[in-house]
Amino acid sequence: MAFTTIIRRSISSALPLAVRAAQRNHHRSALFTALYHSSVSHKPSPRPFASTLHFYSSSATKPSSDDTLIRVIESEIKFAEESDDHEAVEEVPGGFPFEIQDFPGYQIINLSRKYEGEVIKVEVHMPDLVTGEDNSNDDDHGGDNEKANQSSIPLVVNVSKKDGPTLEFGCTAFPDEITIDSLLVKYPEASEDEIPYEGPDFQDLDENLQKAFHKYLEIRGIKPSTTNFLHEYMINKDSREYLMWLKNLKKFVEA
Repeated sequence: MAFTTIIRRSISSALPLAVRAAQRNHHRSALFTALYHSSVSHKPSPRPFASTLHFYSSSATKPSSDDTLIRVIESEIKFAEESDDHEAVEEVPGGFPFEIQDFPGYQIINLSRKYEGEVIKVEVHMPDLVTGEDNSNDDDHGGDNEKANQSSIPLVVNVSKKDGPTLEFGCTAFPDEITIDSLLVKYPEASEDEIPYEGPDFQDLDENLQKAFHKYLEIRGIKPSTTNFLHEYMINKDSREYLMWLKNLKKFVEA
């Protein structure tokens, strides 16, 4: 029942996000158009040397293109503030197995926990959002294209013990499942100059072995009930970081 609630919350947050993402793309295109025109407008036209000296001596003030750029940035800031609740605090669900470390200004968060003598660390990256704007090839690929039309978050999962190698899993978390994209065995004493054997592609492993590794991660907390919360968490973080980036950009242009 709790898992169904989390799925429902994830879907309800992802749907309006798709609309916001499409709108944000429109606003960002206006922003980068302003950046382009700002740089083009600064290109001087050929003129006599004396005239050129006069041009540069009389242009100590900011060009009008900078004012245009600032207005576009301010418009995008206003849109971002009105579109998202940046003061919202994500409520960590009961039984969430990891400790979260989130540092403003960075595009990842770190998770950590201990499990029966193992140390498990997870890097959670910004979500790969799908807005639903381009579905032209759906009929051509059928079921193979289903995941391509779902938003996802990349994960890097490291499982280590006190001594010995570390298992590193590259994963992609979708709303209803987690895929393992890669598996590496890393040795702490290995030199950077050495090129260790990385094993076969995960998809080439025996199907039973693949299933066993999925169960291995699930027991350690890498499961849909965890990643669905992380999906919503990273969507909100992306909104906060984007707003902070816009404000820093405005400060630079105004300085």
